[in-house]
Amino acid sequence: MVAFNRGYEGNTLNLPQFNFKIKTGETGKFLIFDELRKKWLFLTPEEWVRQHIIKYLIEHKGYPKSLFALEKGIWYNEMRKRFDVLVLDRMGEPFFLIECKAPEIKLTQKTVEQVCLYNKKIGAAFLGISNGKAHIFMEKQVNVEKYLQINHFPVFK
Repeated sequence: MVAFNRGYEGNTLNLPQFNFKIKTGETGKFLIFDELRKKWLFLTPEEWVRQHIIKYLIEHKGYPKSLFALEKGIWYNEMRKRFDVLVLDRMGEPFFLIECKAPEIKLTQKTVEQVCLYNKKIGAAFLGISNGKAHIFMEKQVNVEKYLQINHFPVFK
């Protein structure tokens, strides 16, 4: 098992560096330990971003570990979808929905539409999309079905 904080396959992220538990699995592929789910996961570029986002929200923004839901399935128009990260507020309501992409994936209108589609079912107050290098955040406007872009991670209260 190794702990390292460098970029995955040369991809340096626009997030602080963290130490993660990483090991080589039986197939020869790297695995990363997910501290919230308490299990080893394949270390894909998307997972590398997801783990950084989670760590950042907990260690730098004070989000409680107990309020995270990770990679849960939802139904939308009779299709099974899966969101990446959902943070609930202290009342158990959806607060911040985040879609993670691999660092080489550009954030486009299509990625924004993906998280918006998921949020039609979830109803989070804040949305985020990140490839670890670029981040887009949006806040729901009160009393209207409209989100405005903001330039920071939402503050957890």
